[in-house]
Amino acid sequence: MPGKTFTLLSLFVSLLFLIGFSFSSSGDYTVRKYVGTKKCRKCHKSEKQGKQYQIWAESIHAQAYETLQTEEADQICKEMGYGEKAVEAKECLQCHASGWEVDEEMWGPKFKIEDGVQCETCHGAGGDYTKLKIMKKFEVAKAKGLIDLRDNVEEFCRNCHNPDSPTFAGFNFEEMWAKIEHPLPFRHKKTKTEEQ
Repeated sequence: MPGKTFTLLSLFVSLLFLIGFSFSSSGDYTVRKYVGTKKCRKCHKSEKQGKQYQIWAESIHAQAYETLQTEEADQICKEMGYGEKAVEAKECLQCHASGWEVDEEMWGPKFKIEDGVQCETCHGAGGDYTKLKIMKKFEVAKAKGLIDLRDNVEEFCRNCHNPDSPTFAGFNFEEMWAKIEHPLPFRHKKTKTEEQ
């Protein structure tokens, strides 16, 4: 039972991230608009920025929604009792798409749910922080909804990559993180040990 409680608590916390809620000290929250990967790509595609968009686009995260459009996904959805179509089941969408939990009016013109597990799944809905003048000031961007997962990225990933998933086949965080890690080169200065 403690494991189930932890899993449910982790799921709730991850849903807060996915929804794009930003809580203030007064307890108020803002539902932020999703802008989509095309908006992120404008600044995060160059070598100088670490080719972050390319890393995502070539990853399985970019195809996560597509997997829900298969007969196999629909069969699993039915077997789990979630409904007929995986692309309509919140239990499936929560780990295969961004923006599924908000009204479509909260989707910017370039946002596409079909882009799967995209930038805003992990970094928060970008409607308030994607302007360059805001992104240049990391603390300001965080105050406007940018989520900094650097200290708990593995925990966040395990909200979806865990035995509660009907297709779970194990999860080696270090191996998988090496495939999707996308630091900003100018923020990651190599130590002398790393350079040797």
